[in-house]
Amino acid sequence: MLNIFTDYSRLKRANFIQDDYPASLLASIARIFGEPLTPEAAVAHLLADVQQRGDAALREWTRRIDGISLETFSVKSVQSVDPKLTDALTFAAERIKSFHVQQPIPAWMNADRTLGQRVVPLQRVGVYVPSGTAPLPSSLLMSVIPAQVAGVKEIVVCTPPGKPAQHGDVPSVILAAAHICGIERVYRIGGAQAIAAMAFGTESIPRVDKIVGPGNLFVTLAKRQVFGLVGLDGLAGPTETVVVADDSANPAWVAADLLAQAEHDPLATAILLTPSRVLAEAVQIEVGKQMELLSRAEIIAQSFENRGGIILTPDLATAIRLANEYAPEHLCLSVENPEQGSGQITNAGGLFVGEGSFEVLGDYVAGPSHVMPTGGTARFASPLNVLDFVKIINVIALDAASAAELSPVAATLARAESLDAHANAAVLRQM
Repeated sequence: MLNIFTDYSRLKRANFIQDDYPASLLASIARIFGEPLTPEAAVAHLLADVQQRGDAALREWTRRIDGISLETFSVKSVQSVDPKLTDALTFAAERIKSFHVQQPIPAWMNADRTLGQRVVPLQRVGVYVPSGTAPLPSSLLMSVIPAQVAGVKEIVVCTPPGKPAQHGDVPSVILAAAHICGIERVYRIGGAQAIAAMAFGTESIPRVDKIVGPGNLFVTLAKRQVFGLVGLDGLAGPTETVVVADDSANPAWVAADLLAQAEHDPLATAILLTPSRVLAEAVQIEVGKQMELLSRAEIIAQSFENRGGIILTPDLATAIRLANEYAPEHLCLSVENPEQGSGQITNAGGLFVGEGSFEVLGDYVAGPSHVMPTGGTARFASPLNVLDFVKIINVIALDAASAAELSPVAATLARAESLDAHANAAVLRQM
């Protein structure tokens, strides 16, 4: 059941990385690590072990955590899926590339060639592709293609091995997506150990300059602990969608969009903000009807219970204000005049304008990367894009005359900071 609320308590996020973890999670950690540890401590232990022992540690932790014994980690990408699925992946890849080639990469030099900036692609990037409850080839496309457009030459893809019944095999659909992108090898390693391998490097897996891609709690904790040693795209929490709708919206479509979000994860957030009680009740009925036909209904029910809801607002302006304050990963405008409403949105990872621009299209084929800021970080962060895969080098190429002209000011500022050696280096250029 998707409940209707008149207060705004559902818009208060629970912290994804928390202090009071479920007892079942802590018991699982104690079993795997042989002692009671917090998730943070367990990840720190695992990272240190991989840094010290490399491949041997990767094998041990994959056996302990995933129940898989692996001799080698690398698997070849292949195109071994149904031709219709191959066509769909190829179509999506082309649209993702077409979008990202439009993003500017602003290198420049001033008129006298003395000052400017160079834009240099990162040399090696690591992409983590989740494959827990379901394989996500779309996440591979959405992460790899912007890096390729930016000019990154070497891309390392890590994804969890299959369960014991699959003998550690990577899902063929992920290997097919890698093949379409021209990625020759994929490493079947998951969780915090995959982040450790990419951050430190091992005998089999090369060290990268930046790690991108979403993951579970342990992936996120590992990313947070290696930040500074490598770059990160962000710390991904559970996925979230806010739909702002008025009485012009189609209740069946709104319900379908909320259900699509909720099926990701019991901690996923799917919220409808609307001033229309008529719409709210119609959406509530539609959710109940459509849920009966869905295979992940149990996950959806948990998501709605934990994080979801329909929130009635006094008016549409209040709904838009609340959406901006929440700063969701996905913000969908299902209103009579979506173009006008879109101009009032300031905080969102992705803005979906009108009912024709529903969020599932953004997940797969619209073009922009679906790797977007979560947990309210859309207040200051952006979706994954080409600029995530380049770095700027400032260029200072002053001639002697320009240096002599600027040096007295530099010397004055250096003396004000009591840095005599700085001042001396500037004074010598005036002679």
